[in-house]
Amino acid sequence: LVAVLQFLRRSNLRESEEILRREARLLGDDLGAVALSPAGPLGVPGGDVDSTGGEALLSRVTATAPVPIGGSAGAVASSSPGVTAVAALPPVKGSVAVEDQPDVSAVLSAYNQQGDPTLYEEYYSGLKHFIECSLDCHRAELSQLFYPLFVHMYLELVYNQHESEAKSFFERFHGDQECYYQDDLRVLSSLTKKEHMKGNETMLDFRTSKFVLRISRDSYQLLKRHLQEKQNNQIWNIVQEHLYIDIFDGMPRSKQQIDAMVGSLAGEAKREANKAKVFFGLLKEPEFDVPLDDEDEEGENEEGKPKKKKPKKDSVGSKSKKQDPNAPPQNRIPLPELKDSDKLDKVMNMKEAARRVRLGPECLPSICFYTFLNAYQGLTAVDITDDSSMIVGGFADSTVRVWSVTPKKLRSVKTAADLSLIDKESDDVLERIMDEKTASELKILYGHSGPVYGTSFSPDRNYLLSCSEDGTVRLWSLQTFTCLVGYKGHNYPVWDTQFSPYGYYFVSGGHDRVARLWATDHYQPLRIFAGHLADVTCTRFHPNSNYIATGSADRTIRLWDVLNGNCVRIFTGHKGPIHSLAFSPNGRFLATGATDGRVLLWDIGHGLMVGELKGHTDTIYALRFSRDGEILASGSMDNTVRLWDAVKAFEDLETDDFTTATGHINLPENSQDLLLGTYMTKSTPVVHLHFTRRNLLLAAGAYSSQ
Repeated sequence: LVAVLQFLRRSNLRESEEILRREARLLGDDLGAVALSPAGPLGVPGGDVDSTGGEALLSRVTATAPVPIGGSAGAVASSSPGVTAVAALPPVKGSVAVEDQPDVSAVLSAYNQQGDPTLYEEYYSGLKHFIECSLDCHRAELSQLFYPLFVHMYLELVYNQHESEAKSFFERFHGDQECYYQDDLRVLSSLTKKEHMKGNETMLDFRTSKFVLRISRDSYQLLKRHLQEKQNNQIWNIVQEHLYIDIFDGMPRSKQQIDAMVGSLAGEAKREANKAKVFFGLLKEPEFDVPLDDEDEEGENEEGKPKKKKPKKDSVGSKSKKQDPNAPPQNRIPLPELKDSDKLDKVMNMKEAARRVRLGPECLPSICFYTFLNAYQGLTAVDITDDSSMIVGGFADSTVRVWSVTPKKLRSVKTAADLSLIDKESDDVLERIMDEKTASELKILYGHSGPVYGTSFSPDRNYLLSCSEDGTVRLWSLQTFTCLVGYKGHNYPVWDTQFSPYGYYFVSGGHDRVARLWATDHYQPLRIFAGHLADVTCTRFHPNSNYIATGSADRTIRLWDVLNGNCVRIFTGHKGPIHSLAFSPNGRFLATGATDGRVLLWDIGHGLMVGELKGHTDTIYALRFSRDGEILASGSMDNTVRLWDAVKAFEDLETDDFTTATGHINLPENSQDLLLGTYMTKSTPVVHLHFTRRNLLLAAGAYSSQ
């Protein structure tokens, strides 16, 4: 409204401005501080203001009416009769949005008595009846309202100490809610007194993060008309106060399309949230000369031989000379310089890649399963080095155990006294510094004081990260097998940690709902990614290291920009906490797995869900793309590894402008034709998957004798 008035004033349309003011009963000349007097029974229709982005304007509006002001970012409008609504909180640049840091009492005060408690059931069932009798095309969209309204009406009754009414309201309607809200409802049912609401996190989440619903304009108008005819202020107030309705023009979405996207703690993502540009391309590989193959040239070193080799070798390096148009600038974030040992490793990698098996529906990988037997300590995390030479297990008895899976045993560096005797110029100095007496297949690392939930090897295999219930992340040296640093930043259990593909940086996520970005040589985190409404359960770096994906118990996945800490994507659609993430090798797609047994596929550039793989019957703890991205492997608590055809899943994607604008995604009905194989273990849940450089699939888990 304010925006329109300002526009009319700027355009010198005085008469129209006057008429509009009289209609809206807006008095006073200065538009900077417009006073709103009671505007009929319904106040300002919040959804409309919201959808035109009037948040900044609304935050300048001072309200002196018992009318709730719809949906401004800094407005906490309490709406009981005779209470003045305070809505002017100037937005502070560079600070955290007001919504993010709720003050409990302010949050709860919005639940001041608004209606007759005995009529709540009638209001709700009236709306339910209206929605169930509306046309099919609107019914699917409007039934998204049931859950958030149910929760807010229940909380309102509890807050105003109508305990018996609240109880009967809960009992009557909680069975109607979607099955994936069961866990939330269980928490809700335990809130039966006003006092319970004071320190309750779930409660605060619900109050402070507006529940987002994506509804077509037609359905929204229908709802608005119904509530205005019925004079049903109670429900209308909640819609304005606690819901964010993201209105789009065009066809309403079908039940399938809505079901695919809903289910998270705060509804769907606003469409705006997935509009930012993401550089999902890969960085250009550094160029360096590839030495010739030694093996082939022993014995026959004629002059013609190397010349034949050279062109072939150059072609391996030249593949990456073209800059990916979607890649971030090479120096967008500072990455560590390549050491000589890294270059050698890259050469080895190229040689292995030349012998890599091309996978596809006709050529599935062999799977080698590492079973942890007698793991009575409780296996809680596994990682395998990129070159598949070492495997690490994190255990519930707070130990970290590292095994060598090649004939080469694990050795520590000699003591300082012994090192001083070594000739530093000799060619095999790296061999000489190792102490043969320490050689063994297994090293046990002690230091944590709680179960170890995440482990990650550095790309150069010199370091190992582990994170634990004790709130710390530890960095271990794989040269000395000792702890180098303990990073203390989380105050609660840390559920996952992972090294950047370039080393140096790493990410951790925990029970305190934030993910942190660290550098190995800093005690304090470099970035804190805040925004999830529940534990951050898993973390992953994008292959170009400029982005981090986090999965959470709030049933959403977020993509964060490492450079500035912003959240650039929010993906909703899982019906349970997320436990696994995997980026495709080309950086364009993300696969996610959760307790709902579904693998969802996302197009990062367009911010869209592009596939759903159904088949697992339990939590998916491991996801991995093959080295060339043709196959996606998933491992689950249902004791199976499943292989999916990733090429087919990502071809012919409908990512036209309409789809991206409205989220009308059309998932194929049946994902069975993408399933290439299912491999059962006897009784071993799969907790980790890894493709070797030649595309052999390694899987790991601990045998459970139920």
